[in-house]
Amino acid sequence: MNYSTISNLPAPQAEGDCLFLAVYQDKQLSDAADAVDQASQGAITNCLSFDDFTGKAGETQMLYQADGINAKRILLVGVGEKESFDAFAVNKATKTALKSLSNQSIGTIYSYLADDLADQAGATIAQGVLAASDSNYKFTLHKSDHNAEVPSQTLTFAFSSDVDGLDEALNHASGMALGCELSRDLSNQPGNVATPSYLAETAMDMAKTFSSLNVEVLEEADMEKLGMGSFMSVSKGSDQPGKMVIIQYKGAADDQAPVALVGKGVTFDTGGISLKPGASMDEMKFDMVGAASVLGTIKACAEMKLPINVVGVLAAAENMPSSRATKPGDIVKSMSGKTIEVLNTDAEGRLVLCDALTYVGKYEPRLVIDIATLTGACIVALGHEICAVLANDQSLADEIMASGKSIGDQAWQLPMNDDYQKLLKSAHADIGNIGGKSAGTITAACFLGHFTKDYRWAHLDIAGTAWQGKDATGRPVPLLTQFLIDQVK
Repeated sequence: MNYSTISNLPAPQAEGDCLFLAVYQDKQLSDAADAVDQASQGAITNCLSFDDFTGKAGETQMLYQADGINAKRILLVGVGEKESFDAFAVNKATKTALKSLSNQSIGTIYSYLADDLADQAGATIAQGVLAASDSNYKFTLHKSDHNAEVPSQTLTFAFSSDVDGLDEALNHASGMALGCELSRDLSNQPGNVATPSYLAETAMDMAKTFSSLNVEVLEEADMEKLGMGSFMSVSKGSDQPGKMVIIQYKGAADDQAPVALVGKGVTFDTGGISLKPGASMDEMKFDMVGAASVLGTIKACAEMKLPINVVGVLAAAENMPSSRATKPGDIVKSMSGKTIEVLNTDAEGRLVLCDALTYVGKYEPRLVIDIATLTGACIVALGHEICAVLANDQSLADEIMASGKSIGDQAWQLPMNDDYQKLLKSAHADIGNIGGKSAGTITAACFLGHFTKDYRWAHLDIAGTAWQGKDATGRPVPLLTQFLIDQVK
């Protein structure tokens, strides 16, 4: 789908295949709908007189070739109570409208759904684009008919009055959507395709497309020399070589310290010797969504030309059982020098992340955020709606939560203090890689906290939000991208 914006265009004058017009609860017309109603000698009022459509959220009603209106069709979209109508309601209304058109060949759409929120144009355009991207996304690459031609469609976000800043708003929204789509494409790939090497190749291909990107790949031999024994304890069980992929986005002066994003990239997680149950193990291809979201966010930055420096690190490995695999009770040395007793090989994400978090310190980042599908305990705590954030800096946690709230990709803070550290004690090493049955999300973050003492750091546990059913969601690319946008405001 293509996107555009226009302002100072009254709805009756918009030429296209379809207009989207908002109608509030109890048949209250939005300003754009009222203008169309007057120009068409009451076409909308007449339609509403039949009580088939009342303006409840989720309702739609199509009108065809109304007199005095340039557009061929008018789609009335119920948006609920006017008092609660906001940018997130625009998101829902856009999805409702596009779903109602799913079986029709409509090429040009003018959406006036947010016309009454012209003072929030940036937020409503972001929600409109994200909604359209989500509505139209399909992962069909491995279907035999995946090359079937998709009809071209353009969605224009239109405003009756003169509105400033639309180009920048659309640039940000489109970049964010493209980042989400990349993350989803990578995450939805099966484990036999999206290997650590595949992630590295994707990053290198991105660097060929955008001059603002630079990529370096650490091979297993490089990581051995650097003393990344924790990472290698996971990777060595697989025939697929592990990769540490560093992708840098240069959008600001060289002397500006970068924001670092570190993504867990376990491209398939069997649990290793601590083997997972067979049911739903296919979903463990999603254990690399953290890494995919880093690539998606970097792509968004490059598309937007955001004036900021970002370093992305992908800790990419497979976790497989084999004669070479780490065994429960093995002790390994991390790059930091800390020794780790691997009490459960299915707690592998923190083992690849801790060496990545140590390594990223060389870039002297102003802050670091790691992103990981780390614990099932996070799903128990927060379900599938909100991800968890834990941090060693309260202001950073607050900034992340504020950015997530503003874009509709929310995070909720969990505590992380010294009271939980005792759960990670090991009888024979500096630290154990699990903390027992309780507070699993917190103890996992506490483990990572041992390797992040030299910088401001936050951990996002996205286990509950990374995918729904059998499809990746693209989260938390919106949160991360909005956070970076907010950092340069």
